[in-house]
Amino acid sequence: DQGIRARYSAGGRRGELPLTPLMLRLLIRVLTEMARGNAVSIVPVHAELTTQQAADLLGVSRPFLIKLVERGEIPHRLVGTHRRIRFEDLARYRERQGEVRRKALDELSAIGQELDLED
Repeated sequence: DQGIRARYSAGGRRGELPLTPLMLRLLIRVLTEMARGNAVSIVPVHAELTTQQAADLLGVSRPFLIKLVERGEIPHRLVGTHRRIRFEDLARYRERQGEVRRKALDELSAIGQELDLED
């Protein structure tokens, strides 16, 4: 699959932009989320976030995020007296938490089967 060439017109300028399959999937995902009424942010992997931004991305409170940072679960650096968290580190934490949840659900499912709790 070679992708497509998208025609555009912006600011009085016209042109074509090649879209790779990866770019096309990303664009479709962004547009789908927007159509559902969800906000979409594109953040460079190397970006540094404030604790509030990081908490918002995880969907947790800022005090909870600070506890995670203080326990060393999410790396950070200090800029003066302010903590900064790399988006990449936040994404790794979120991925680890997803794995923990999946394992817990698998264990619960296995226990349910052992106890014959399924229909």
